[in-house]
Amino acid sequence: MAKKAKGNRVQVILECTEHKTSGQPGTSRYITVKNKKNNPERLELKKYNSILKKVTVHKEIK
Repeated sequence: MAKKAKGNRVQVILECTEHKTSGQPGTSRYITVKNKKNNPERLELKKYNSILKKVTVHKEIK
């Protein structure tokens, strides 16, 4: 059973920015949680993209 989110913590999806422009099929996405109270702006992290086989910038999508 999944844990219930407490307070200001919300689940967000991070999507690779370089993969969209590369023209290759598929997407690189990660799911994580963030605290909306401490980080109201969109999250941006460097994560590994298995399709491109390198670390790329992943930005929060809706």
